[in-house]
Amino acid sequence: MDKLSVVGLVVALGAILLGFGMEGGVISGLFHGPAFIIVFGGTIGAVMLQSQLPTFKKSLEIFKWVFTPPHYDAPAGIEQIKNWTSTARQKGYLALEEEALTTEDPYAAKGLSLLIDGSQEERLRDTLDIELTLERERLLDAARVYEAMGGYAPTIGILGAVLGLIQAMAYITEPEKLGVGVATAFLATIYGVGLANLVFLPVANKLKQVIEDKMLYHELIAEGIIAMQVGESPANIELKLEAYIADRHVSSGY
Repeated sequence: MDKLSVVGLVVALGAILLGFGMEGGVISGLFHGPAFIIVFGGTIGAVMLQSQLPTFKKSLEIFKWVFTPPHYDAPAGIEQIKNWTSTARQKGYLALEEEALTTEDPYAAKGLSLLIDGSQEERLRDTLDIELTLERERLLDAARVYEAMGGYAPTIGILGAVLGLIQAMAYITEPEKLGVGVATAFLATIYGVGLANLVFLPVANKLKQVIEDKMLYHELIAEGIIAMQVGESPANIELKLEAYIADRHVSSGY
């Protein structure tokens, strides 16, 4: 669990609600179903219109990374690569076939499979680089869905405000009904700006950080497998990959 994400969300919402309450505002007055439906529903619909189905589905899948990001342990990864190297030196690359089938990381499994199949260094590097680039773009496209939501929400909030004012004007001679339209107008604007700046844009940026951590860890795996292919010793591989341990995310996770 990423406690910082949870605390950050609580602090942001709590500060706004607390400040509103201290000014004499009624917090329950900030909850307005029609305004929320206009802004949230309109934003989701606009993003669905601009996105391809696989990208939209992927964005829903990785949302959990905001609060429960994957853990990437560089020292453990380096130790695993050293064990693979020792096994390959003693028994040959075919001895790693079981590792390729059982490892939970598909990227590492593919790298080991290419190594076992006898791929040369250039082909091995090119294949792993292409796989890494495509994976990064797929995940970043999914994260950009939330970035797009952050762009649409304020504008749709303004649209909700205009709709609310239109409703208010329809009841200009009925003061008891006039307030409903005015409430929709103001709250739609609040929802649009609030969702964009407190939820959608922070989520997009957090996901981008998690994705880059994932890519950095996979770069470590790729460099280790390539070093195995060119025949480097476990000790040399460890020295080469030590730079990744210095990274604040990949070394110990969240």
